[in-house]
Amino acid sequence: MTRERLAGAAREALGGGRRLATVERMAGGSKKGVYRLVTDDGMTAIAYLWDDSENYWPAADGDDDRADPFSPGLGLDLFEAAHARLDALGVRVPEIRLVHRAVDRCPADLVIVEDLAGESLAELLARDPCEAAPVMDRLGEVLAAMRSHRAPRYGKVAVADTGGTSHGTSCEGVVLDRALRDLAEAAARDPRIAGARGRLEDRLRVLAAAVRPRAEHSVVHGELGPDHVLVDADGNPVLIDIEGLMYFDVEWEHVYLRIRLRDAYRPLRVDGLDENRLALYMLAQRLSLTAGPLRLLDGDFPDRDSMADIAEHNLKEALELVGFS
Repeated sequence: MTRERLAGAAREALGGGRRLATVERMAGGSKKGVYRLVTDDGMTAIAYLWDDSENYWPAADGDDDRADPFSPGLGLDLFEAAHARLDALGVRVPEIRLVHRAVDRCPADLVIVEDLAGESLAELLARDPCEAAPVMDRLGEVLAAMRSHRAPRYGKVAVADTGGTSHGTSCEGVVLDRALRDLAEAAARDPRIAGARGRLEDRLRVLAAAVRPRAEHSVVHGELGPDHVLVDADGNPVLIDIEGLMYFDVEWEHVYLRIRLRDAYRPLRVDGLDENRLALYMLAQRLSLTAGPLRLLDGDFPDRDSMADIAEHNLKEALELVGFS
């Protein structure tokens, strides 16, 4: 049924009497199905399919709570709101070719978007850092455009842009609550975290207490690693996996970029970031990148070795932040 639906969507999206020749499941998707569609005359497009069978994450309470800024970015409405916000800011995102909403016979939302068919920023940085330099400069311009758009509410763009409110009273408070949950989960799965749990919890609370209130928030992707940036034919960065787009502290984005890019982050550095928020968010994200992969490994996620490596690396980094080794 999935192939039949993709074939019909491909004909409608690409037109010209084309027929679907092949469907290639693309690597990396853990919350939705991502497929490359190839027609009989060689045209291509990308299909996003939000279906329970495509989601490798074990179900948890609150998964569908849009008022939680960190609830899973699942569904067409989140994608459309994020796409519209980024497009309005002049940020390059894949062009939408077709939208199919869930129906009784096919109870899953489906979107067809352009296939950029080039490298990701991660691949380009690994292949030729010098060639990647202008792309990084343009990514810095993208981040500046996102940073400059402010909102009085934090939370998912789909919620805040329609006048909704999110749980909690501040970004730092939401992060602290989430970090404590991640700490508990990680401690239940790994004895090293369990042994350092008291010190990690104390450090989180001290860091959170040092953060001063903030009245406005910026647009952040939330998981802007180099694998979530494609490079188009003109060398422009194109953001993908955008469903988690939210208004939040810009420091959250920059901590994630520092973690994922390491030394390659340097061109994206900006002045004026809050050091207290950076410190809190660094420890929180290390714990999230420990607990999350360990939780994913409870299910049947196929690329288990890489996920275990992510958990192990970030576990060690979290322990180092509180003086454990």
